[in-house]
Amino acid sequence: QGIIAGINAALKVRGGDPFILKRSEAYIGVLIDDLVNKGTDEPYRMFTSRAEYRLILRQDNADRRLMKYGHQFGLIPDDVYSSLIEKEDYINVLKSYIYAKVVPPQAVNPYLEKIGSSPLTESEKLSQLIKRQDVLLSNLVELEFFKTDSLPIEAARRKDVIQQVEIETKYEGYIDRQIEEIDRFERFESMEIPEDFDFRKVKSLSTEATEKLSKIKPRSIGQASRISGVSPADISVLMIYLHG
Repeated sequence: QGIIAGINAALKVRGGDPFILKRSEAYIGVLIDDLVNKGTDEPYRMFTSRAEYRLILRQDNADRRLMKYGHQFGLIPDDVYSSLIEKEDYINVLKSYIYAKVVPPQAVNPYLEKIGSSPLTESEKLSQLIKRQDVLLSNLVELEFFKTDSLPIEAARRKDVIQQVEIETKYEGYIDRQIEEIDRFERFESMEIPEDFDFRKVKSLSTEATEKLSKIKPRSIGQASRISGVSPADISVLMIYLHG
């Protein structure tokens, strides 16, 4: 909380826009959003269960989610940020490879039998093979077939790159669903509410919703929808009033 407060204090002095982390970007974003919109009568504890997008808010991808902001505010030096850009490039190269590469049975069956996994009966995309729970990409890239193939060697040598590609491939379906949820969420976030909007003008809002909205002054329809006491019916009324 302290670093977010400090960044925003500096931005305010400079006349800049406030810095707000989304719920889909960081746990601190979830914490601040909850405290602002839901309030609390007792000490707030940041449980992971409070976050809707836990598959996205992982410890292993914190640099990919947040380092761009650290660099933007002068907290991350250029060389460190450049290494992140290089890592992203390697991840994209390796992902392109595994989704395009078709593996013949004879290339991987000895490995599959060794780990107790069902052998292939026909050629299969490498990405599908990685989705097996007991198959590790770090082991696959060490097989002779891949050493003599067009495997992007530099990317495959980096454990952090292998880790990201493996996680995003194994849990692709779940992660894609969360990304779709985030896209829907952000559509509501993009529906802005004027800063000086008078909620008392919207006669169809419930009394509780009018009081809560007037007190908190949400910046978007998305934020308004997360305020305790504001019902889906209130949000529908507000959307019609603001956006027709």
